[in-house]
Amino acid sequence: MEDMRALLRSSLGKSLRALSPLDRLAAAWPVACGRAMAAHGTLTSFEEARLTIVVSDAAWLRQMSSLRGTLLAELRRIASVDLREIHFEIAGAARPAADPRAAATPARPGPESTAKPPRTGKLEKA
Repeated sequence: MEDMRALLRSSLGKSLRALSPLDRLAAAWPVACGRAMAAHGTLTSFEEARLTIVVSDAAWLRQMSSLRGTLLAELRRIASVDLREIHFEIAGAARPAADPRAAATPARPGPESTAKPPRTGKLEKA
């Protein structure tokens, strides 16, 4: 079985050369980590030798993070891409603003943001 997997990795790497680096990595992803793990991670960007993978939840984030070195080596080998770093983030997590000035500019509160929640008569812990 391992020989067949090695053969598939080798032939896949050869057939991917016409694709962009991100597409090559995306095609190599399920081969490098297996279908179950691949289903919980989406490759979203590849810039300056850094691959970003959005992960479905914290459990899969821990699993993929623990295999970071192996995944990096396998993806690099299968896709024949100069990959030096993998960054994982959880789907739906807040991303930093692209423009630092945008992050420093406070948003103006609208009517919905100044409304106070209804009182329940119970003390709530902060």
